[in-house]
Amino acid sequence: MSAMRRHRRRVALAGVGLLGALVFPACGTDIGGEPTRKEMYRTVTQALDTLVRSGFPGAQVTIDGPDGHRVLTAGAGDLATGEPIADDARVRIGSNTKTFVATVVLQLVAEGKVDLEAPIERSLPGIVQGNGNDGNRITVRQLLQHTSGLPDYLGGGDPDLTAAANTPQLRPDADEIRWAHYEPADLVRIALSMPPRFEPGARSVYTNTNYILLGMLIEKVTGRSAEAEIAGRILEPLGLRDTYFPDAHEIGIRGPHPRGYQETGGRRIDFTDLDPSWADTAGAMVATPDDLNRFFTALLAGKLLPAAQLAEMKQTLPWDRGEPVSGYGLGLIHHPVSCGKDVWGHGGSIPGFETRNGVGSDGTAVVVTVNQLPVDTAASDAVSKLFDAAVCAR
Repeated sequence: MSAMRRHRRRVALAGVGLLGALVFPACGTDIGGEPTRKEMYRTVTQALDTLVRSGFPGAQVTIDGPDGHRVLTAGAGDLATGEPIADDARVRIGSNTKTFVATVVLQLVAEGKVDLEAPIERSLPGIVQGNGNDGNRITVRQLLQHTSGLPDYLGGGDPDLTAAANTPQLRPDADEIRWAHYEPADLVRIALSMPPRFEPGARSVYTNTNYILLGMLIEKVTGRSAEAEIAGRILEPLGLRDTYFPDAHEIGIRGPHPRGYQETGGRRIDFTDLDPSWADTAGAMVATPDDLNRFFTALLAGKLLPAAQLAEMKQTLPWDRGEPVSGYGLGLIHHPVSCGKDVWGHGGSIPGFETRNGVGSDGTAVVVTVNQLPVDTAASDAVSKLFDAAVCAR
């Protein structure tokens, strides 16, 4: 890949006060009354300002595309020092990990080593059994698209299950879970101690158990860990040097990074360090926004998958956590935006960090990063508005 010539224009906001301004190429007012590019980027800075006003410690938006590379930052990456989130900061990317895993699985499909329509029992015999769960009735495709019906080992996603008494689900914001170490088999065992949520294929309910099993599938088929396959098949070819899977028992984040915060019991606590083994191939990876944009841009440009497998990724269904017109494919989400662009990406949430990301059909790639999970619908909507403004600012 030839290196794109990049220019960096940075805005930093301390609290909600504007400290610097973007300099943009001159562009006239659209004759038809459409907003100019300068006006659209002003909308982005206003959305950043609103995000910090709504209570997030810090926020950052990273935009890559035909106009180059821009980073805009608001608030604090470290509340103790007041320092903003650095341009090259690494963060925990949560469920964006799923797209890396899905890409490897579909590469194996292209190589004839995995069959999307095969039952998971074929590759992982005896693993998905018990309490009505049956790997003979669940396909690889259903795992990728969250239509397996398997229960989630994590609490919070399925309101019906979370409300049940004495659930064995893990709550990763609990202190005892934060420092505990889990193997993939432990996570699957927790999930399978509960009955299935629905018949395989009946609907799409976002379930982390599916991607733990897909990580186990990769290891079974290739003889190497999912982490090693992701590194060899994606990170190294694309030169994503700031993206990695944490090592076993690794609790910190390597290199420059903001602090990640979590609201717990009405208190904001520093949640940067944790053992992410409970997330594993469903959400343990670390990356920079730059690397995330490069990965999703390469994926959607067909540089990681043949056309047939990329088309499979884009076959979406309505799902339980998306907006009404969004859809979940095979580890890929179709994001609706106000300007009508065709945007594909994923996103990730993990205590301390949330990322919203996508690539538009015009080649504009965006990552929004906040260093605390939204505490309510209004805060989540503010993140969505920033993402929408950034995607549409061209």
